[in-house]
Amino acid sequence: MFRTTARNGTHLTRRLVQLYVGLALYGASAAVLVRAGLGLEPWGVLHQGLTELTGISIGVVSIIVGAVVLLLWIPLRQRPGLGTVSNVFVVGLAMDGALALLPEAHGLGARVPLMLAGVLFNGVATGLYITARFGPGPRDGLMTGLNRVTGRSIRLVRTAIEVAVVVTGFLLGGSLGVGTVLYALAIGPLAQVFLRVFAVPSPAEDPENPENAAAPTPERAILPQ
Repeated sequence: MFRTTARNGTHLTRRLVQLYVGLALYGASAAVLVRAGLGLEPWGVLHQGLTELTGISIGVVSIIVGAVVLLLWIPLRQRPGLGTVSNVFVVGLAMDGALALLPEAHGLGARVPLMLAGVLFNGVATGLYITARFGPGPRDGLMTGLNRVTGRSIRLVRTAIEVAVVVTGFLLGGSLGVGTVLYALAIGPLAQVFLRVFAVPSPAEDPENPENAAAPTPERAILPQ
């Protein structure tokens, strides 16, 4: 009993660490893309455009937009989790913190590596916070909520949201460029890799848990090949 309780506590601790490291890294990776100046991820284009319009820091804009998107969950009857609420605040704070530390980049010799690092770190961050399983981010929840309510495919809903976000952000002065295209092409494959790397089995799926020694491996615990 004691060993099971301790194992469950360790499991929860690992998930919490993954959640907050992932969210902080997500904000930092967005800041790296800002410093690269070669184009941001879709929501980053909107955040930067609103920053140009209002003069508010991009991290604070990210928090405000996240909170507004979270309000849109109400008519969609989506339920937020700890990860959802944490996403709103941690990403924006980490982004402003990283921007305060990162110097301006000059020349393609510095900006291209920054762009590549930003996209890679974003993929790592996505794998970390999603596998923590504390609920989707506000923007992802908006996508899945609209998918459920409208009956349209995830791909169509996500594409429609991100096109609208990018166009609006660009018109407001957000940075659209090769980094935006690279992000769109690379984030899916990167996320898939790091979702496997950082997957956290539940206690019921943990093969090291003595209570599961005689139990067959759940099919859902096996990653598709």
